[in-house]
Amino acid sequence: EEHPFPESYWGFVDPIGARSSYAEGKRYAESLVVNYRVRFQLEAKIIRIFNTYGPRMRLADGRMLPDFAAAALENADLAIYGDPSWQGSYNYISDLIEALLKMMNSSETGPINIGNPEPHTMREIAERVIKLTGSQSRIVTRDPLPFTAKQGLPDIALAKERLGWFPVVPLEKGLEQTIEFMKGSRVMRLEKLPTGL
Repeated sequence: EEHPFPESYWGFVDPIGARSSYAEGKRYAESLVVNYRVRFQLEAKIIRIFNTYGPRMRLADGRMLPDFAAAALENADLAIYGDPSWQGSYNYISDLIEALLKMMNSSETGPINIGNPEPHTMREIAERVIKLTGSQSRIVTRDPLPFTAKQGLPDIALAKERLGWFPVVPLEKGLEQTIEFMKGSRVMRLEKLPTGL
C-alpha cells in the first residue's frame, strides 16, 4: 500500500489469498535467512529483486512480457488482465547482475531493493512489444486472474547509497534485445537425434 516502497515497509499480505504462497514465501525466506545468519553465524545477504526481464526468458513461462511477445509474434491479441493503467517496474537482467555482484562484494547484509523505479503501464509495455515485433496485434483487456496483483515500485535509495548501484539500461533498449532473442527462440525446435549417434 506504500509506493514506491522502501525496505523498511513490511507490506500487507492476505495469508489465505490467491497470491498468499508467493508473498508469504518471500517473507518467510527473509526470516529464515536472518535467523540462520544470527544462529549459525553465516554470511548471508538479502536482496529484494523486482520484476526482471531480458533475453533467455522462455516464451511460454507465463509472465506478462513473454506472453505479450508470443502473442505479438503470432499477430494474436495481447491480453492485459486487469487495469491497463497499472504501473510496474521492469529491470533489465544485466542491471540485476551488476547489483548482485556489487552486493556480494560489499559488507551489506540487506535487505536491499533491486529494481528499476521508473514506472511503466501494462498498456505501454504492450504497445512497445507490438511496435518492436512489427505486429498487427490488438490490445484487449480481460478480468484480472485470481492471483493478479498490482506490482510495487521499488525505492532504490539504499542501493544507490550503499552499493553505488542504479539501473542503466533503458526500457526501449532492453525490450529490443529481449524481443530479438524471443524471435529466434520461437523458431528453434529440439529435434530428436537419429538412433545410433
